Amino acid sequence: MLTKTDKTHASEFPGGGEELMPRTEQHKGLSQEEPLLFETGSLETTGVDLREPEGVQDGLGDLKREGPIGLPGLSEPQALRHYVRLSQKNYAIDLGLYPLGSCTMKHNPRLNEKMARLPGFADIHPLQPQKTVQGALELIDQLGHWLTELTGMSAVAMSPRAGAHGELCGMLAIRAALENKGSDKRVVLVPESAHGTNPATAIQCGYEVRSIACDQKGRVDLSDFRDKLDADVAAIMITNPNTCGMFEQDIATIASEIHACGGFVYCDGANFNAIVGKVRPGDLGVDAMHINLHKTFSTPHGGGGPGSGPVVLSQALAPYAPLPLLIKEEGTYRLIERTNADDVDAFGRIAAFHGQMGMFVRALAYILSHGADGLAQVAEDAVLNANYVLTSLKDVMTPAFRGTCMHEALFDDRFLEGTGVTTLDFAKAMIDRGYHPMTMYFPLIVNGAMLIEPTETESKESLDQFIDTLRSLAIAAKEGDIQQFVDAPVAAPRSRLDETQAARKPILRWTQGAGA
Repeated sequence: MLTKTDKTHASEFPGGGEELMPRTEQHKGLSQEEPLLFETGSLETTGVDLREPEGVQDGLGDLKREGPIGLPGLSEPQALRHYVRLSQKNYAIDLGLYPLGSCTMKHNPRLNEKMARLPGFADIHPLQPQKTVQGALELIDQLGHWLTELTGMSAVAMSPRAGAHGELCGMLAIRAALENKGSDKRVVLVPESAHGTNPATAIQCGYEVRSIACDQKGRVDLSDFRDKLDADVAAIMITNPNTCGMFEQDIATIASEIHACGGFVYCDGANFNAIVGKVRPGDLGVDAMHINLHKTFSTPHGGGGPGSGPVVLSQALAPYAPLPLLIKEEGTYRLIERTNADDVDAFGRIAAFHGQMGMFVRALAYILSHGADGLAQVAEDAVLNANYVLTSLKDVMTPAFRGTCMHEALFDDRFLEGTGVTTLDFAKAMIDRGYHPMTMYFPLIVNGAMLIEPTETESKESLDQFIDTLRSLAIAAKEGDIQQFVDAPVAAPRSRLDETQAARKPILRWTQGAGA
């Protein structure tokens, strides 16, 4: 049994490979080992020394606390250092390149943050009278306008909270449109190169999913698509550019043939960053597409609270956009919130209230500060950076598909064959070199996949440093220097853990007296 003074945090991750050593031996460089707050403070003390006030009645009545609150007593420096030290253990976009593929973890301009913190946006409440938040409603309307302009669509639903939520919104609009026509189509086609949430969303909406094969170029297999297309197909959910990092060159043909069968095209817009300002999905035949504001228009995941996934809709689906609907009458903005009070065909609400205001402000600030030419350059630079990574590494790593890519470079694990090193080992070794691993084992159709998205905000210098790191790791693996892989990470605050057990049996709550 470990004592309080020498136990590590391995108990937080059952099955973890943490060595049992004194905490002082876990200090590395300028990063100090940091215990839990409950291990630092004491339940019997407080961080301040205040006398009980005399002759004061608190007015709490029977709501007055009768027992201790159960939180450790800490001084202000102790609490401050605790959270600063924890922040030093996080990898962040402000530290270095974030290579996660299909996630677009790019720099969030500080101008966006300044705008989002303006009192008229940051301090308002969704239940305020609409006449008191006209400026905020105008901002939502203006952002919606530019989203429809950039996508070539007729309408936009602003309230969905994130990508998968936007998928649900778009597919519910498609279902409502079909039901309004009296159609009973029950099948949705989903390519293997689509995002994993697409089939889940289709099933959630009550549809049967037919999987479409991927060809040797990483795109939709047209012959398989045509074999599975019939009168029962309600829609196709296609990601473009797809998760293989490829642009679906036959998208217009696919859309035309789906429409000929009376179906709709849903496009997963998670990778819109690669084509923003260059291609309008509506011009390609897309009927509905969600846009991850927290990806394409800055603010990496979680950066401002909840995500935001507005859904743009074609003219055919515009009448079925969910509530609330934002309109302008005689110079005043108004939200239509109930179908029984207004003559609309909306399928209902997709979420409470009106959307994520903080993300709206950041996205509009991003769009206005870049302009049309700047947004086009975003796409161009994102694609350029990804192809620079792909070209610079293809002699030591193995690209999953031939040719150029879009905004993300995809490698498989063929270059590791016979080395005894796996994709997971390779990724763990990257941590020792100061990088967050790329997306691993996704897309599923690629063995040992390593999906890298450098984004347009990375300089050539940062890309060269990242490329040099991956080159040296690939060469080390091929030369048989596998020790740095199987033991990795050794320089991180935590060594390799049993991640399966950590995910399945996490210990999320501290309990007093719990052993290691």
